[in-house]
Amino acid sequence: MAERSIRSLAFRSLLGGFALGTMGLLAVSQGGAQAIGGHNSDAPVSYAADRIELQDKANRVVLSGNVDIQQGDLRLRAARTTVAYTDEGSLKIQRIDATGGVLVTRGSESARGDVAIYDFNQRIITLAGGIGLRRGSDTLNGGRLVIDLKSGLSSIDGRGAPGGTGRVSGTFQVPKRSN
Repeated sequence: MAERSIRSLAFRSLLGGFALGTMGLLAVSQGGAQAIGGHNSDAPVSYAADRIELQDKANRVVLSGNVDIQQGDLRLRAARTTVAYTDEGSLKIQRIDATGGVLVTRGSESARGDVAIYDFNQRIITLAGGIGLRRGSDTLNGGRLVIDLKSGLSSIDGRGAPGGTGRVSGTFQVPKRSN
């Protein structure tokens, strides 16, 4: 019986790590799902945390303390992540919440914020709380980013933006023109 519980925890933790890697991939893209192209979602997922807890009756896995999840060149770091699932014959991820200094990186791209939420049922990713997106030297800052994977619409607003400006801001490099 105890061996089954340990296997169950390991399996659900691995499943949660894979789902978090997927969330990170989508959140790092300013354009949403367009960034998926170069990522190998079949690559092994490695994860580490100070503590991993299976809350079986609540159908969730909680990773806490220096959470670090990596799949290929994609990396998600946060203080805490919670993976909610259903277990009706097969495990299905319902929602992932990452909190506390969320940072997602992939190559020269990064996304940071206080909170990241991926609602699998609604197919909506939300990054909130002093968000900053970076691709190379281009930046975009705001308070909340919402990516609707069904419609392909992404929006950012300034409420809760860094520096208390209440505005969306950023910089981008203009390509040099040849004469």
